[in-house]
Amino acid sequence: MPERSKEARTSFIAGRFGEFPTRWGGLQDQFTRIARSPFGPTEEEVRANLAGEASAEAALALHEAEEPVAESVPRDLTAAAFFDVDNTMVQGASIVHFARGLAARKYFKTSDLVDIAWKQVKFRVSGKESSADMASGKEKALAFIAGRSTAELAELGEEIYDEIIADKIWPGTRALAQMHLDAGQQVWLVTATPVELAQVIAKRLGLTGALGTVAESRDGVFTGRLVGDILHGLGKAHAVRTLAIREGLNLKRCTAYSDSHNDVPMLSLVGTSVAINPDSDLREVAKNRGWEIRDFRTGRKAAKVGVPTALALGAAGGAAAAVLTRKREAKAG
Repeated sequence: MPERSKEARTSFIAGRFGEFPTRWGGLQDQFTRIARSPFGPTEEEVRANLAGEASAEAALALHEAEEPVAESVPRDLTAAAFFDVDNTMVQGASIVHFARGLAARKYFKTSDLVDIAWKQVKFRVSGKESSADMASGKEKALAFIAGRSTAELAELGEEIYDEIIADKIWPGTRALAQMHLDAGQQVWLVTATPVELAQVIAKRLGLTGALGTVAESRDGVFTGRLVGDILHGLGKAHAVRTLAIREGLNLKRCTAYSDSHNDVPMLSLVGTSVAINPDSDLREVAKNRGWEIRDFRTGRKAAKVGVPTALALGAAGGAAAAVLTRKREAKAG
């Protein structure tokens, strides 16, 4: 892909995002008609599918607009890894961390931050979202971004990542992501966090990109509406499936990581599923299905499980072995 200046890349992203009101608006109307059919999908499934489609489109647009990076290892073209973010890659909820940074910059009241944090605590304790909490949180988030530019949100995300989130990355999960990168595989974040903010985390970690919630924009300015819905549950699974089709990935050779039972649809799509810091429901599912479990919150960590199976097979396994050999040689030296 030809190189672009920063201005050209910004214009490119805004242009691609600017297509959403036209392209996705028509699809929303079409999906609404389908949802009304007694034999069609539910309205929730329609919104989830639309969110997934939009997320994959935005993720690829942002990825293509990044500066090309020289590849140091041969690419594995059909395998990839997908990582949830909150409590999987990042300690705590990324949206709360971003909200802290925004509150410090007087973008909204501290009381709003307390409200967001409290809803996250309730979610972590119960493992289930309240529909009222989700609706309230979505309304506040959309009210905040309405009228702001996509570039402004990305810039704020970069500042807040460096101030707050950089120190909250789980080293164990980061190491797993690096193993996939060392094997020549794509590594994508998959999160309900806005795609612009999720992309910041992916970029800072040197990952391929991020699938996140897409907010509608016109000419690079947010309208205050979502494309579909928050990327969650079935939406994440649809986003991963859509991206896999467009990138020519073999999902049986892919790996997915998450801490939440809400991500079972995504985890069930791939050949290798790994529960990271799992909630009680996901731990039970993982045990029943024979999925690997890694818990970086305690002294047990990952000693009782081995390297993810996907990295122990074929060329990926060879790349991982080479990494381990280099580490042994470095220690010996």
